[in-house]
Parts: sequence; structure tokens; C-alpha cells
Amino acid sequence: MTGLLASWLPGLVALLVAGLLAGFAAGIFGIGGGFVVVPALIALLPVLGGDPAEYAHVAIGTSLATIVFTSLRSVQAHARHGAVDFDILKSWAPWIVLGVGAGILLARLIDGRGLTLIFAVGVFAMSTHFIAPWIGNRPMSDRMPTGVMRASIAGGLGTFSSLLGIGGGTIAVVVMTLCGRSIHRAIATAAGLGFVIAVPGTIGFAIIGMGVPDLPMGSLGYVNVPGAAIIACTSMLTAPLGAAAAHSLPAAPLKRVFGLYLLFVSVIMFRNAWF
Repeated sequence: MTGLLASWLPGLVALLVAGLLAGFAAGIFGIGGGFVVVPALIALLPVLGGDPAEYAHVAIGTSLATIVFTSLRSVQAHARHGAVDFDILKSWAPWIVLGVGAGILLARLIDGRGLTLIFAVGVFAMSTHFIAPWIGNRPMSDRMPTGVMRASIAGGLGTFSSLLGIGGGTIAVVVMTLCGRSIHRAIATAAGLGFVIAVPGTIGFAIIGMGVPDLPMGSLGYVNVPGAAIIACTSMLTAPLGAAAAHSLPAAPLKRVFGLYLLFVSVIMFRNAWF
């Protein structure tokens, strides 16, 4: 029994730390924390056994499950500052959910190596934004997209995010700031979009993983319940701290540090996909 506990302890500690970092990142950047959670889970799922070919799917499904709680906690903290634009959440939600559904259908057709490669490419693209933003801070419009444009952006956001196991906050923040929303309001609203993405995403990955043999211990479909519970508990503690920091600290230096972290993660994921 002591030997079993000793073998599990490093993984447990790593999941707790991943949850703390994911929660803080969710609060300060308006993201769901998946960029922290997914690579941590891929590295730690071998402790729970199962087929390594399924680790990418389980990591992404589990990440979405943690985002349900992290984003909810984050948006509650931002709402106390009056920064959440609930009109955007309501108008974007239906298209995001449709996009998530499309992403889940794609994930069902892609093997673990392909999904890891998609994650690596997505993380690399996001790292370039954090290290050196694509476009300056000048708004291109004073109105949010409507009609076909809104449906396309929101649907694409849902598809992309569900394939990567993220909350989609980075893309949402870019769109909202280009449309004249302040960075604080964009971050706060993006946290809510993460919740909209994560709920159907979690349900979908649980369903498409049902009946798949040799999954890691404690998995409900492609959602690992113990891993999600551990990460969610700690991330909910630090999400309000990140939200408070977002309203009081200069974001630029933190973004660059986070961007370098994402660049490192993308290299590791490319390596995993290749080998």
C-alpha cells in the first residue's frame, strides 16, 4: 500500500499544481486553462494505465471537464467587477455549441497522434499571439460581428476549442478587442465563453469514448473523473486570484511569459506526435 501511494504521489502533486496554474491563467487571461491541463494530463495519464493511443482524447475530454468549473468560477469573479458582457454570451452561445458538436465529430474520426498534432499546431499559433500580438491594440470596428460573420467566428471558435480541449479565450479576446471592447471586458466575457464551450464538449467526449476499451482507470468515456476532480478543485481556488490580477496588474509581461510557456509546450507536443 505504501509503495502504491509513493508511485501515485508525484502524479497527484503534479495534477494539483497544474490545477493551480490553470485556474490562475483562466482568471488573468480569460482562457479555460486547457493549454496547461492537456500537456500535464498527457504526461501523467500513464500512471492510471490504459492504451497510450487514447491519451490525447482522454486529456482533451478531461481538460474540457475542468474548464466547466474553472470558467464558471472565473466568470463569477469577473462579474463582481461588472465586466462580463452577457449579451455577447447569449448571442454567441448557440453558434458555439454547434461548432463544439462539429469538433467532437471530427475528434471521433482522428486518432491520438493526429489529435496531438492538431493541439501542437494550435498551441504554437496561440504562443505567437502572446509573445508578439498579431495586430495592435487599435480597434477595427466599434461593433461586434453579427449575422453570418458571427455564426462563422463563433462556430469556428467552438470547433477549434473542442479539438484542443481549451476554452477559446485567446481568440475571443482578440475578436472583442478588435471590435472596440476593452481588454478587461474582453477577458471577463471570454471566461464565460469557456463555460459555453466546455459543457457540451465534456458531454460529447464522454459519449464518443463510451465503449472504447483499455482507457485509463476512472475514465467515463474520454473524461477521466479523478483527474478532472483534482484539477478542478485547485483551479477553482486560483481562478478568482487571476481575475483580481487581471484588473490590477499590467498584462503585457505576463502574456509574454505565458507565450514562451506555450511555445515550449508546442515543441513537446510536436515531438510526441512525431515519435
